[in-house]
Amino acid sequence: MKSDVPLGRGGVASAEMHAFRPLVDAVFAAMLAFWISKEMLTRRRRDLRSPPVPASPQRWPHSQKLAVACCAMATVVSSGVGAFQCWRAPEGRLNYGSFPLALTWLMACTASACTNINATSEGCKSWPHVLLFWWLYSSASSLLSLGLYLASWLETGDQPASALLLRVQPELADLLSLPFAITVCLSSMISSCAHKTRQSYLEQPLLGKQAVECNIRRDEVYRYDDAGFWSRLVFQWLNPLFRRGKKERLKLAHIPDIPRSESAELASNLLEESIRKHKTTPYLLPHAIGSAIWKSLAANGMCAGINTLASYLGPLLIRNFVDLLSSNHDGDLTYRHGLILAFIFFVSKTVESLSQRHWYFGTQQIGVRLRAGLTLLIYKKCLSSRSTSLSNGNTVNLINVDVERVGDFCFYMHGIWLLPVHMFLALVVLQRNLGTFPAMATLFSTIVVMVSNTPLAMMQEKFQTRIMEAKDARIKATSEALKSMRIIKLHSWELSFLKKILQLRETERFWLKRYLYTCSTVAFLFWTSPTLVSVATFGSSIVMKTPLTAGTVLSALATFRILQEPIYNLPELISMIAQTKVSIDRINEFLREEDQKMLTNYPTQGETDLVIEIEPAEYAWDSSDPTSKKVSISIGEKVKIMKGQKVAVCGSVGSGKSSLICSMLGEVPRTSGAATKVTGMKAYATQRAWIQTGTVKENILFGKKMDAGLYDSVLDACALKQDIELWSDGDLTVVGERGTNLSGGQKQRIQLARSVYSDSDVYFLDDPFSAVDAHTSTYLFKRCLMGLLSSKTVVYATHQLELLEAADLVIVMKDGSMVQHGEYKELAKSTEGELVRLVNAHRQSIDHMKPTAEEKGAPTGLEKANRIEPFEEKHHRRSTDDKLPHQIEEEETVIGRVKWNVYSVFVMCAYKGALVPVVLLCQVLFQGLQMGSNYWIAWAAGKGSLIGQEKLIGVFAMLSGGSSFFILGRAVLLSTIAIKTAQHLFLGMISAVFRAPLSFFDSTPSSRILSRSSTDQSTVDTDIPYRVAGLVFALIQLLSVIVLMCQVAWQIFPLFLIILAISVWLQAYYITTARELARMVGTRKAPILHHFSETIAGAPVIRCFSREDLFVQRLYSLVDGYSKVVLSSGSTMEWLCVRVNFLFNFVFFVVLVVLVSLPKSSVDPSLAGLIVTYGLNLNVLQGWVIWNMCNVENKMISVERILQFMEVPSEEAISVVKESPPSPEWPQEGKIELEDLHIRYGPSLPIVLKGITCTFPGKKKIGIVGRTGSGKSTLIQALFRVIELLSGRILIDGIDIAKLRLHELRSRLSIIPQDPVLFQGTVRMNLDPLEEHSDREIWEQVLHKCNLADTVRRDWRLLDAPVAEDGENWSVGQRQLVCLVRVLLKKRKVLVLDEATASVDTVTDNAIRQAIQEETRECTVLTVAHRIPTVIDNDLVLVLDQGKVVEYESPKALLENKSSSFSALVGEFLLRSSRND
Repeated sequence: MKSDVPLGRGGVASAEMHAFRPLVDAVFAAMLAFWISKEMLTRRRRDLRSPPVPASPQRWPHSQKLAVACCAMATVVSSGVGAFQCWRAPEGRLNYGSFPLALTWLMACTASACTNINATSEGCKSWPHVLLFWWLYSSASSLLSLGLYLASWLETGDQPASALLLRVQPELADLLSLPFAITVCLSSMISSCAHKTRQSYLEQPLLGKQAVECNIRRDEVYRYDDAGFWSRLVFQWLNPLFRRGKKERLKLAHIPDIPRSESAELASNLLEESIRKHKTTPYLLPHAIGSAIWKSLAANGMCAGINTLASYLGPLLIRNFVDLLSSNHDGDLTYRHGLILAFIFFVSKTVESLSQRHWYFGTQQIGVRLRAGLTLLIYKKCLSSRSTSLSNGNTVNLINVDVERVGDFCFYMHGIWLLPVHMFLALVVLQRNLGTFPAMATLFSTIVVMVSNTPLAMMQEKFQTRIMEAKDARIKATSEALKSMRIIKLHSWELSFLKKILQLRETERFWLKRYLYTCSTVAFLFWTSPTLVSVATFGSSIVMKTPLTAGTVLSALATFRILQEPIYNLPELISMIAQTKVSIDRINEFLREEDQKMLTNYPTQGETDLVIEIEPAEYAWDSSDPTSKKVSISIGEKVKIMKGQKVAVCGSVGSGKSSLICSMLGEVPRTSGAATKVTGMKAYATQRAWIQTGTVKENILFGKKMDAGLYDSVLDACALKQDIELWSDGDLTVVGERGTNLSGGQKQRIQLARSVYSDSDVYFLDDPFSAVDAHTSTYLFKRCLMGLLSSKTVVYATHQLELLEAADLVIVMKDGSMVQHGEYKELAKSTEGELVRLVNAHRQSIDHMKPTAEEKGAPTGLEKANRIEPFEEKHHRRSTDDKLPHQIEEEETVIGRVKWNVYSVFVMCAYKGALVPVVLLCQVLFQGLQMGSNYWIAWAAGKGSLIGQEKLIGVFAMLSGGSSFFILGRAVLLSTIAIKTAQHLFLGMISAVFRAPLSFFDSTPSSRILSRSSTDQSTVDTDIPYRVAGLVFALIQLLSVIVLMCQVAWQIFPLFLIILAISVWLQAYYITTARELARMVGTRKAPILHHFSETIAGAPVIRCFSREDLFVQRLYSLVDGYSKVVLSSGSTMEWLCVRVNFLFNFVFFVVLVVLVSLPKSSVDPSLAGLIVTYGLNLNVLQGWVIWNMCNVENKMISVERILQFMEVPSEEAISVVKESPPSPEWPQEGKIELEDLHIRYGPSLPIVLKGITCTFPGKKKIGIVGRTGSGKSTLIQALFRVIELLSGRILIDGIDIAKLRLHELRSRLSIIPQDPVLFQGTVRMNLDPLEEHSDREIWEQVLHKCNLADTVRRDWRLLDAPVAEDGENWSVGQRQLVCLVRVLLKKRKVLVLDEATASVDTVTDNAIRQAIQEETRECTVLTVAHRIPTVIDNDLVLVLDQGKVVEYESPKALLENKSSSFSALVGEFLLRSSRND
């Protein structure tokens, strides 16, 4: 292609460039030839060193075949053009310009083929850099010259660019090879991505666990880190995920891994490093966050800036486009100018769309990183802090709300600096179109609008803070109720606790209403602000006599429409800043809490035998907390504990035994003195057993490697072998949350096994024998403590004084002080000592039994010794209740689309949907008036003087003001619907949960319920109603714009239908995967919360065993699993928006081309300009429709999850038809008749109780004894109808309890469970939750008789003294006394004591038994006990074994029978107790 224009100055430039291009081509050819030679030489040397091994032939990938083919075609084309130019060249002139290009393409073809051959024989190999640079250079240079040529040609219409600019003419060879160059560039991107993917998988193990489990092919999981430029640009790396989601239900292993920069470990380490750098700053967390993410934030800010710049290009060019359509000129020049404008519009919208999508995706990445880092920071703080006042409920809100809000703020972060950029660009556009004064008027009116929004934003901040406080209180109360649901149901307190939660919800709703109605006002100002700004701007233009044309007016309106969003977002931005500040302050305050100094773990030193050195010191449980009643520990003398010694700690209830052990472990803050020194590794078994959710084996191993010999010895020593044999899954049986499906004895033995298996140097055992019966206690003491741990140092607290004599050292505690310590024999000589007082009380209980036992011929010592040798597990059978019937179930998730029933229920919740049509009508009227006002001012401005300026502004203001009125009505009605709907769903869910059977709570972790009560409920409160409404409103706007466009250019209607069909198909393709991802987001969050709760409960144990790293690693895995689901869920939305936006950008481009192509007479420029004004937002509007459509379905999963719990079966639904309620005095006598009871826990499980028939006479004391698993607990559960009978019946005073309502039954019975439960509040609230008794009754009737009066008097507030969450400021023994007082106050005719005195000393036990005797003379008392003195003075004793009645007689009669089981139990107890006599 040659120009006929003389060279001149421009011709020189052209000639120089034509000379420069062959030179560059030759350089590239030489570099490629050098690379080929080097590769061939390298391959030759390698073959000489080691002959090639024949390998199975491998096929070239299609992308690499395409690259070689394109290079070959470009070589042929450029060679052909060169030959043609030589043939056409004049004589004497040789044109060789295309031959260097042909030679370079030949070298490129050879290099690409060489790369493929090497890759086939040696494995995956990427393209050489020189080849990539050539492909990029060839494409870019050809495109540049072609673009300049076409732009000049379109502008002049005569000569090409050579006539005006540089005379740069694209060579014919360049033009013909350009398609091949572009194709090979794209192909190289694809093959490069494939190479990275294959390489990453080659670096992974061949049999990865997840891949094996899920049978995932290597090419079906595509990570973001492996993606190339093009794949990242259009989110192509998600295609394998969509294909997988279309074929089958997604699993966690199918989701691409998160980028390494967003991994929990890296994010937390980065944040911790930043915190260390800013440790001295007052605002620790904000500075640390800024330092950690500023690089990513800056890169993301570039996308935000590009998006903002591109968005204002449309309003800037609208005037040119309208002026073009309004011009009287016609012809090719105008048409070409129109096409150029249309093309610029298209490019700018494409850039705007892509930059916006990557802006949003980048904020999601940063948000995921922040959430992961903050979650780990809070977790590590919880794990290390020994004295923190943060409760479990507050921690849930800290993670669920505050961390989430900080992560969400990343989306708003750029709004802080983008607002002034928006203002500047808007002023530039307005100044260009209307002049300086109208632009200043716009600035002034915009500032007025923003200032008027500020008070509303402050109100929003205030209301949001109050909502958070109320939500904290509600979640805390809900968490406490869920943890104590068993005792709540057994006492029939559901209504009382439900009422408390509803009152807290009412407070939350009070502030929620004010917040949402404030949001309605803000929405009204949002849609009113363009009207105010427009009137001010156009009014100032009229005053300044600036001519208004259709182009300038529409350009201004488009600018206002863009400016409207940042103006509207300002109050939301201020609100988000305020809310985020509140959340950051809460997190910052928590992180800044001073940790107590950790106990130094002294390493084992040479030959020293000193293991524990207790120094004189004082300790106090969080002395700054007024609710703390835990005993302060005072140690006056130094105590040395040598290696291998057994140290017993004894004392009365609340004397400080547990606190002393905790002080040795460094868990109690030291206020004065020196710290206790402990040498070697430690193990700790708490008084209240801490069990993890997981298998029995995992609980015992606790992160240690499996040692089969040691493991078997530990199971035997801890009496667990038979239990494991009975469970269907053995030691792989899953233990429920907090061990709810285990008995108290099983939990204690598993915890003991965990300590013993650790093979530590020092063991701290806090009353490990109280939860097991006497026989098992003896076995554990002999086989475990004195057997397997015989060479270890053991410190154990106990109330069982018969275990003291075996100790090398005895420490006696009283009122928090160490009053005695030394050998047992020496301490026993001190007649005034505390130990003697305890021993005397113990002897009284023994003496109370001995006369009966000796008189009736109890077994001899030898017989007793022989008889007690077989331990309890030998009596187990598969029919016992050791089957763990209620194991944790996987969370149920619905498969497929969210059912229409969910939508209908949601819409009909508020006033049966009556307000929905009114809201829709308001939106339709608003949209019509809005479009009418815009058309009016554009049309009137085009008429010039025909329409008066006052009329122009007046009609515009009237139409816009009318639309704002309907927006106000819409916003207020929508807030009303949202409040009503949220409350309806909350009431339905919480009521259903409180009506659920106990089996539901045994198999459902509380974190699942809390997740619905917090995260899902918050989504329903403030999100879903507006998402649904936003979808409908966006649809109305989209349809109105399509109708407007088709009215002018009907030719595009078929294209609209095609694009809409493609969009719907894309949405349907997308939603299948996105829906499952959204469901997984909900299910993956609950395990994190559960791990938090579990860790907080067991933090002392975890610290003692030094297992912090293990638990942190588990959280890394959980957080990464949650993060990758969240990030994938968000990125799939960007995948969809990129494609949909491009489609509608293309539609907009076609509309512009059609407008340019139509005859001038058939197009109203004002209407065409209005189409362009609305068309600028077409892609955003359509993307908003698709985004809302998908997001609504994703958010509706929260409603679906809440409805799942609303459908939980009620306890009452299980029962038969009820009779009329019994009389208020029932039961009067308390006679209980058991008739042929058969019970099983489930249809596939064996029968537990097998035909039990007996009668408990009224007003009698009946003791129920038997080995662990004999059916004692099952019988008690049947009495309270926790388990329904398979056959038989239970009569109380002649009334079948199966025909009573549960509340009627349980409210007439009383029970003291084995695990004492206290609630946060006051002492009085815990003693009398229903407020049925006066203070005088509480003091006189029970406190003094149960040895609790002195404890209550320690606090000057007496009954109003606070009780901490879970009663943590009371000892376990004190908690049991509170539970006893609580029950005795009720004065029921039937009282059940389930190991009610297991955790109290003998003195207190004797006093309690005496109080029970006096207070329950007219009651039927059923006592399940491990302590023989507890049941020896009962009227009757029921002995169970294997679910059957073995013996049922008076203790006197049973002791007469030397072969009776009860006689064996008594003999065993006497034998063990006689050692201390």
